[in-house]
Amino acid sequence: MDWLDSLPLTPLILLALTLGLAPFLPEPHLVEKIRMLFNGTLTRPMDIFDMALHGVPWLLLAAKLVRMQVVS
Repeated sequence: MDWLDSLPLTPLILLALTLGLAPFLPEPHLVEKIRMLFNGTLTRPMDIFDMALHGVPWLLLAAKLVRMQVVS
């Protein structure tokens, strides 16, 4: 987990807020894809890739914050 510890927090926050929420209007892709996941309509490979693309920054940020709490 050294690679996660070495990632700076500020760029992760910026990445989550920009790529993670893009496009901002009419609604973020991640919100749309999560809605599709719960409705059972997230089946196309492009939609799954899109969810991964917009979700990874949030997952990295969450993992970093959890890791910071555990280590300190």
